Amino acid sequence: MRKSRLSCCKHERLIEHFVSGATARYASCLVGMNKSAASYYFHRLRKLIAFHIETVSQDVFGGEIKFDESYFGGTHKGERGRSAVGKLLYLGFLSVAARFILRIIPDASSEPLMPIIKRQVIPDSIVYSTRL
Repeated sequence: MRKSRLSCCKHERLIEHFVSGATARYASCLVGMNKSAASYYFHRLRKLIAFHIETVSQDVFGGEIKFDESYFGGTHKGERGRSAVGKLLYLGFLSVAARFILRIIPDASSEPLMPIIKRQVIPDSIVYSTRL
């Protein structure tokens, strides 16, 4: 966390509470800071962890693989599918060996999907999908 105005002590305590599974609101009370700042800090930690996992994991799937896209998150409970405002689109791979990986994708068209599939799937593998 570069360019942060928090002291090293508050950084360490927030990370301890994050690892222990405490909510951002509860951690803010324990550390003595604003709940919005703690929530933003937890959000940034989650983004850093996701970025690290995505760059480190170079899993390649072979054999029989299933993949599908799904929308998660968002603030509007009633909206579903492609019209879901504020929701993130994920692409998930599942192999027969029970290995699983998720990737955030910008949209469900074939342009962003094909490079990810070519990079993650061994040629001559059997791929099952709901899309054609």
